[in-house]
Amino acid sequence: MARITYITPDGTRHEVDVENGYSVMEGAINNNIDGIVAECGGACACATCHSYIDEAWLGKMPDMDDMEDSMLDAAFERRDNSRLTCQLEVSDEFDGLVVHVAENDY
Repeated sequence: MARITYITPDGTRHEVDVENGYSVMEGAINNNIDGIVAECGGACACATCHSYIDEAWLGKMPDMDDMEDSMLDAAFERRDNSRLTCQLEVSDEFDGLVVHVAENDY
């Protein structure tokens, strides 16, 4: 289990425990975090779970595959630290992760 901090676009911090094996997106959905829309349900087909990974965590994230990279091209305000949270599977190594939720309600 990992404790993940989600920071919504309005600056509100939500610290929640997320079970290993769930995606970072599912952790947000299961804990009613505003801003993670997840229209496709985690199929890497919509970019509405787009978030910005805190700079301190970038080197600890798994590599992005080509499908996620292509889908992020459709995301609003893609940045160097953009990721689709549906593609990040939680493990103990994610304990302390900080995720800044992007504006996904467009």
